[in-house]
Amino acid sequence: MGEPERRLTRRDFMRMAAYAALGTAVGAEVMAGEDGPSAGRARVVLVRDEHAVAGDGQLNASVVERMMDQAAAELLGTDNAADGWRRLVKPADLVGIKTNAWQYLPTPPEVENVIRQRLLDAGIARDRIRMDDRGARRTLAPCTALINARPVRSHHWAGIGGCIKNHIMFAPRPSVYHPDSCADLARVWNLPVVRGKTRLNILVALTPLFWGRGPHHWDKRYVWPYKGIFVSQDPVAVDALGAHLLQTKRRLHFGEEKPITPTKHIAMADRRHHLGVSDLKRIDFVKLGWTEDVLI
Repeated sequence: MGEPERRLTRRDFMRMAAYAALGTAVGAEVMAGEDGPSAGRARVVLVRDEHAVAGDGQLNASVVERMMDQAAAELLGTDNAADGWRRLVKPADLVGIKTNAWQYLPTPPEVENVIRQRLLDAGIARDRIRMDDRGARRTLAPCTALINARPVRSHHWAGIGGCIKNHIMFAPRPSVYHPDSCADLARVWNLPVVRGKTRLNILVALTPLFWGRGPHHWDKRYVWPYKGIFVSQDPVAVDALGAHLLQTKRRLHFGEEKPITPTKHIAMADRRHHLGVSDLKRIDFVKLGWTEDVLI
């Protein structure tokens, strides 16, 4: 006898509807933009591990380290992480690690520690490694290479806080970039203190925040242990996938559309500023590790 037929539950239905609707969500925003899209393709790697986050929300440092190493080696096409990092930076570089210090969901120390150690392994002297967020314009401006690392979360003005937005602290007046759903955030990447320096973008999705209202919202009910880390050399592509993830999670959680500030700046970073690729169809997306509820 064959296996009994499995009935679709409401959760199954909502999941399939979310996937279908979101397959072109970011692409639709891109089509609404101005000018033309960036040429070429982008590559993004997602690594997940079911043991990365414990039941109490604590991160497993050794697992996070392994995930970071897997991601770097896969993204850069090397046999090991050390060789990959040596492709990103050279001993003569002054390297800045641009983190995020938002008190509720900062860049985890477990991630910062791996970045710092891999830079040391790549031959960067300890006194040539700097790390900052809010003082970046002063402390990281002299750097010749930047590593961009922050958690992904919903954001009142920009729709999501991701790798594109993480460089806003390099601007003399960050508030200048807030109008029109932060549409022109990518202009920050053309400032002399930033332009051409970012070697790697790490979008931390270990415990993302997928929903909120107001500029300083925080609600633990809308944080979930996704247990993932995205990496890419393209900040637009990695943010496009991060936005896709949060939007999918909102639909599945609430069982309906929950409008929030559009992620317009991602589309504009592609079409208007040509910083990277926002069209999901032009992103070569590699998924490694744990696949349960991957949502993408």
